[in-house]
Amino acid sequence: MNTRKKELMRSLKFLLFSVSAGIIQVLSFTLLEELTYAPHWLSYLASLILSVLWNFTFNRKFTFHSAGNIPVAMTKVALFYVVFTPLSTWWTDALTGAGMNEYLVLVGTMIVNFVTEFLYDRFFVFGKTIDADQKAK
Repeated sequence: MNTRKKELMRSLKFLLFSVSAGIIQVLSFTLLEELTYAPHWLSYLASLILSVLWNFTFNRKFTFHSAGNIPVAMTKVALFYVVFTPLSTWWTDALTGAGMNEYLVLVGTMIVNFVTEFLYDRFFVFGKTIDADQKAK
């Protein structure tokens, strides 16, 4: 398969797994909000962590085919979220506080997260180990 087609397929797989992670986040957030007395921030944080773990696990194996060091890769992803989570929380508060529709802000944030995380994963987290599990076969 040529490189262009391979990268397009990689992007589509990442999109599909990201959508599934978004569903995991929404469902777990809703369950925690509706069935527990957990504070709002804890429901958000727990659901975000679940979706990140889901997304990381499937993208590592099926999108990037990485056979690299899993704890190192997961630490790199965690570092992405150490930056992304407070920034996205800040701009969400600022934009909705300025009167922007919260759902429009959420969609925009999800798109920014998708694009930046794909690039971060592709070039930094898995860059040197892409397709390593297929080469080992």
